Amino acid sequence: MALQMDPADTTRDSLLAKALSAAARSIDASCGRRFYLDAAATARTYNPNGRVLAADGGERLIVDDLGDTAGLLVEAGTGGVWTAITGYETGPDNALVRGRPVTALVMPAGTWGSGSTRVRVTARWGWPAVPDDVVQATLIQAARLFRRKDSPEGVTGSAEWGVVRLSRRDPDVWALIEHYILPGFG
Repeated sequence: MALQMDPADTTRDSLLAKALSAAARSIDASCGRRFYLDAAATARTYNPNGRVLAADGGERLIVDDLGDTAGLLVEAGTGGVWTAITGYETGPDNALVRGRPVTALVMPAGTWGSGSTRVRVTARWGWPAVPDDVVQATLIQAARLFRRKDSPEGVTGSAEWGVVRLSRRDPDVWALIEHYILPGFG
């Protein structure tokens, strides 16, 4: 065990659960994404202006991490009147098969609209599964947060090493999550 605690000792379970939850949400915030999958589909609305990239295969509408395409509904509209869109593809190719989220909707023929047009996407948001390196980073950060109660003012120490100031970021956590960080976050 990372914390070298007796599994039968449940006196600190509440503190451990809080540290684990805080570590997970902190990593989500640092990366600008959520690594868990929503239980139910919800709708999100996008303005295509500034979110569409022209590519060889058509226009790519950049969307939040989409972790499940079952029941995916894409609509376009203005002023509360929505029309279902068909003929789009998801991107990157094979993302869900590789355990990665869909991050774009590709319109091979046509456009996503402009001006006051909005695109509403109903889906289960997040990642299809939490990547192993994110799980490990969360456990390291949770252990660090749990031990933080024993290091007031960010200082810890031992008789052998003396007093040591804790760094703001754990380099191992950062190394595990840095390739998941969306541009503009972190």
